[in-house]
Amino acid sequence: MEKSLGGAEFAPQTTYLNTASNGLIPARAVTAMRTSVEDAAAGKAVDHFSAVEASRASYARLAGVPATRVAAGASVAVYAGLIAASLPSGAEVLVADGDFSSLVNPFTVRRDLTVRSVPLDDLAAAVREETALVAVSAAQSANGRIADLEAVRSAARAHGARTLIDTSQAAGWLPLNAGDHDYTVTVGFKWLMCPRGVAFLTVPEDLGGLVPVFAGWVAGEKPWDSCYGPVEELARSARRFDESPSLSSYAAAEHSLAFIEELGTDTIHAHDAALAERFRTGLAGLGQEPIAAPGSPIVSVPGLGHAAAALAEAGVQVSARAGNLRAAFHLYNTSADVDRLLDVLSGSLATRS
Repeated sequence: MEKSLGGAEFAPQTTYLNTASNGLIPARAVTAMRTSVEDAAAGKAVDHFSAVEASRASYARLAGVPATRVAAGASVAVYAGLIAASLPSGAEVLVADGDFSSLVNPFTVRRDLTVRSVPLDDLAAAVREETALVAVSAAQSANGRIADLEAVRSAARAHGARTLIDTSQAAGWLPLNAGDHDYTVTVGFKWLMCPRGVAFLTVPEDLGGLVPVFAGWVAGEKPWDSCYGPVEELARSARRFDESPSLSSYAAAEHSLAFIEELGTDTIHAHDAALAERFRTGLAGLGQEPIAAPGSPIVSVPGLGHAAAALAEAGVQVSARAGNLRAAFHLYNTSADVDRLLDVLSGSLATRS
C-alpha cells in the first residue's frame, strides 16, 4: 500500500481532501497541545513563550528570512489591518478580483483609501504611479491559481509601491522567499497544519514603516518589564507587531512547523502537485474541466459545488467555493485518495444525470 509523506503522524477517518479549508494536525502537535490544556486545567504553570519563539524561528527558516523579520499573531485580517492603518490618506491599494476577504476588506473599510481591483492576470500591468501597495494571495483560495509574484514585485518596485503577499494557501507546500516582498502574511491552520490561533507577518529589515497600533506588553523589548503603563521600549525587531499569543496553539505549532521542515517544501510541493495532476487527468475522463492552475495542489471544478455534500456523505471531504468543487491535496494524501474522490464523484455525476 502506498504511504503518504505524513506517515504515522496522521490517521484521518475520512478521505480528507480539504486542506485549503483546514489542515490536519500532526499527532506530535496534538499531544503537545493536549498537554498544554491539561496542564492549564490542573493549575500547573503554562508558559509556552519558548514555543512561540521556536515557531517564529521555524517559520522564518521556511520563509527564508531572519527571525527578527517575523511577527507572531493569530489572524491575517489583523495584520492586513495593521498595514492598512499605516497607509497615508489617499493611498491606492491594488488587489486581485475575488481575492480572499481577510486580505482585501481591511483596506476597503478605510474610506480614505482607494482600493482598485483587477483580474489576477492583469495585476502586474495595472500597477501605476499612484499605487502605494499591491496586495495579493500567492495562491487563490477559490481556485488555486498561483500569482506571478515575480512580475508583481518587479512592477511594484518600478513604480515605488510596496507588496503584501498572503501566503495562507501557499506556505507549507510552495517554496517561497518572503524577503522578495515588503510584507507577507499567513495563517497557520491550513498547509502549515497548525491549530487555529497561529499566524505570521514578515516585514522588511526597516520594519516597513508600520505603526504598531495594537502593541501590548508582548511587543516590548523586555516584555515582562512592560506589563504596566505605556511600553517604554518597543521590540527592536518585528516582535513589536506580535499579538498576545494563543499559547496552547503555539505549543502545537512548534511541532507542526518542525515536521514541515523535516520533510522540506520542495518534497511536499512535488508530492502535492502530483496528486493534483492525477485528479485533473481523472476529471478529463469524466468530461470535466477544472480551472487552470498549473502546479497548484488546489483543484477547482466549475459548476460542481453541489457535489460536495454527496461526497461528504460518502466520507470524502472537499469543499464548495464560489460554486466550484474544490479539492486540496497535501502531504498526508495518497493516490488512493485521489482515486476514491474520482470514483465517488463519478457515481454522483451519474446519479444526477
